[in-house]
Amino acid sequence: MSSVPLFDILIRNATLQGDPSLVDIGIRDGRVAEIVPVAQRQETKARVEEDAGGRLVLPGFVDTHVHLDKSCLLACCRGGGGGLKGAVAAVSRLKQDFTEEDVYRRGARTIEMAILQGTMQMRTHVEVDARVGLRSFAAIQRLKRDYAFAIDLSICVFPQEGLLNDPGTEALLEQALNGGADLLGGCPYTDSDPSAHMERIFAMAQSHDVDLDFHLDFDLDPSWSHMDEICRLTEAQGWQGRVAIGHVTKLAAMDEGAFERHVTRLAAAGVAVTALPSTDLYLNGRDEGFRAVRGVAPVHLLAERGVTASIATNNVLNPFTPYGDCSLLRMANLYANLMHLGPDGFSQCLRLITQDAARLMRIEDYGLAPGHAADLIVLDATDEDEAFGSIAPAQMGFKNGRKTFERQARILR
Repeated sequence: MSSVPLFDILIRNATLQGDPSLVDIGIRDGRVAEIVPVAQRQETKARVEEDAGGRLVLPGFVDTHVHLDKSCLLACCRGGGGGLKGAVAAVSRLKQDFTEEDVYRRGARTIEMAILQGTMQMRTHVEVDARVGLRSFAAIQRLKRDYAFAIDLSICVFPQEGLLNDPGTEALLEQALNGGADLLGGCPYTDSDPSAHMERIFAMAQSHDVDLDFHLDFDLDPSWSHMDEICRLTEAQGWQGRVAIGHVTKLAAMDEGAFERHVTRLAAAGVAVTALPSTDLYLNGRDEGFRAVRGVAPVHLLAERGVTASIATNNVLNPFTPYGDCSLLRMANLYANLMHLGPDGFSQCLRLITQDAARLMRIEDYGLAPGHAADLIVLDATDEDEAFGSIAPAQMGFKNGRKTFERQARILR
């Protein structure tokens, strides 16, 4: 019997992060079985071979914060304007007429964009309240099943327009959690009693044993913050490592002392932070006109201080963000540009949409290493600086060792 290893797929002539030498990546039973330098290549059999042609191979991107249920609403939301409150009001008017099929169709369009951009893990926040009921949740559950071949979808149900001030919402959240939601979110700044909102959300999470992901501190007023309360509740409940907060744009407006105090507190409590550059830029600082500050949480600095952090998409083609193609690489590139990060910071920004984002979502077998799930993408670049700086498109992707997409770019003469 031959001793030559047999792989399901062999990706030849790949480049990995931080190493210019070429390698072959063998995949078996949906997992990375072997990574061998081309210089040490021996006879190898595989059912399918793909030639990366010296291109960079990365683990699939991880999007920790997306709103699939209200994506692709641009055409019916003209004139929504008015910053954050205007965007919430515009969608509030529309979602009472959402149908399950409508949400599914728009969500599918967004997921397919994300897949083609190399995203293979996604946490989507889904609004649940008396206006929309569980229709959006049901649609996203179908999307989770239908696109499982290419992306792992985690569903976070949350009350966008408050909890204590919105009768019937808590009961619907309980139904969603009992019906298969993966985790619970909160939005205290839209509630008439933010502290009670946070306490009730934490109690529900403990009852259902789920992680938490809050929309928090989404403005540029540094005189007050809900971060201390989130950290206190996290520690009191023993939920360290299970709580994330998104936006937190107040961090961009604090003086050095306040910033350092909050970052130290977040690290000690094990609370993760996600920056959402496109939305945070679009909605913040409108009263300052063209003099508006950046208004994006500097999560690379938080990561350097021990806080689990990520960069994510948030909204796509809707009143909250009338832009987007679901490219996480483009989002990380935008963030680096905002924060004046050159090539010395490119690797760190890549981690915020790969390894660090996976840690935020508690994905255990993430990464391009033997034994891990074979979730990987081939970018049209030969090293990470080129890939990051040019926003290189994904040429092909493999989810659990199965090829799920490919692009062909050719100039025709």
